[in-house]
Amino acid sequence: MTKVKMFPSPLLNRIRPTQSTFIFKRNAGGTPTDPIQKLFVEKIREYKQKSVGGEFVDPSPDIKKELAAEMAKLDKNYGGGPNVDMTAFPQFKFDEPKIDPIDNVKTAPAKQEKKKDEKKDEKKGGKK
Repeated sequence: MTKVKMFPSPLLNRIRPTQSTFIFKRNAGGTPTDPIQKLFVEKIREYKQKSVGGEFVDPSPDIKKELAAEMAKLDKNYGGGPNVDMTAFPQFKFDEPKIDPIDNVKTAPAKQEKKKDEKKDEKKGGKK
């Protein structure tokens, strides 16, 4: 038993029974009955058989040359080559920087700051 929804307006309730509802069935699992649909499905199956292996379907020599040129351009720009796996994540190697401890120690500016601090303290002490 189906429930009929009532609209809040009596006018809409009168319009509802006059609407016609169509239910379309489609033969999804079987063979197509329409000749155009049948032809379309046959072409799809034919294309599927030809495209095995991830290659182009019926490529011309010009298309093959263009593909080879584009692949060579990608290899040149991104470091690929015949024995390089471009699908693998790149391996990074970071070397530790060489640090010379003598060059990093700077004593002169620290001595100058101490002298400035001493001069400030003397000025403050002299004003009091």
